[in-house]
Amino acid sequence: MYSGRKMHVDGPLLMGVLALCVLGLVLIFSASGENWNLMWRQGIRLLLSLGVMLAAAQIPPEVVRRLSPHIFLGGLLILVLVLVTGYVGKGAQRWLDLGLFRFQPSELMKLGVPMAVAWLLTRRAIPPRFLDVLGAILAIALPALLVVVQPDLGTAIMLVVSGLLVLFLGGIRWQHLLMLMGAAVAAAPYLWAQLQHYQQQRILTMFDPWSDPLGSGYHAIQSMIAIGSAGLAGKGWLAGSQSHLEFIPEKSTDFIFAVFAEEFGLVGVVALVTLYVFLVGRCLVMAYHVREVFSRLLIGGLALTFFFYFFVNAAMVAGMLPVVGVPLPLVSYGGTSMLTLMAAFGIMMGAYTRRGLMT
Repeated sequence: MYSGRKMHVDGPLLMGVLALCVLGLVLIFSASGENWNLMWRQGIRLLLSLGVMLAAAQIPPEVVRRLSPHIFLGGLLILVLVLVTGYVGKGAQRWLDLGLFRFQPSELMKLGVPMAVAWLLTRRAIPPRFLDVLGAILAIALPALLVVVQPDLGTAIMLVVSGLLVLFLGGIRWQHLLMLMGAAVAAAPYLWAQLQHYQQQRILTMFDPWSDPLGSGYHAIQSMIAIGSAGLAGKGWLAGSQSHLEFIPEKSTDFIFAVFAEEFGLVGVVALVTLYVFLVGRCLVMAYHVREVFSRLLIGGLALTFFFYFFVNAAMVAGMLPVVGVPLPLVSYGGTSMLTLMAAFGIMMGAYTRRGLMT
């Protein structure tokens, strides 16, 4: 009889992940104007990502722990390489062109940063000492700054949050937390001045998108119209007027949540939120049952970061947060993001299914 333990796969988590991915294919087909080619390309990426997830699940957690600093340092070097020789697209230098395909190294650091922070915190007993906290902050800040320069504010925020969540789960003392909050407040004016003008405008427009309806407020306005017109059950699959009449921008990637809300309505949105909550809840249960501290911190941090991705995308599309270019995890069109998330789920499964073997 087949056992998920032999493959180090958690059945409930796998089923939830597959459900989201299949939903993503259905939505991409609709959002792309029934483009079979685009859907098949995403399907191939899904199969590749599933293979990566299964491979990552076979790696013992102690090996993951030993590899964490090397993965992080390698990611930093690749981010530097992007700034030197990276492919420029849509006004940003975020990709490496490998001929057959392009990939976005900053997405890989969404895994590398929490791994590095968990490794730093577990070198000694937790809660972490002040020097350990400073080391973790440095590990968070360096890749985030390299990503901001690309410029990619949304991914930089995700990197910061992913590291801080692991730091929080590691039991950071409230005195250290207050010091970090004070430093962040003090640095806020400088950080604001370093943002690109369009990034500042997106943040300001969040409070009143109608102040620039054809410019920085256009994305938020069109997505809010799509969501607001959906009603209880939505307009039906392939029947969304905002998306099929080309009003919603980036409808296969960053704003695919607006396509979903318009077609499936409030009922669909509640079901989607429930699915994301289930996935995160399952991961947190897995973290609770894992005894080894590094794996517990890593699973908990990755799970909460995954939900934060969803929250930021949904809030961005609903006009409650600035447009920062964060895709809907496992649903939006794209390869590097899906591959990274699948690798993260594989690592979590591998640690959980080996929990009884840990000493």
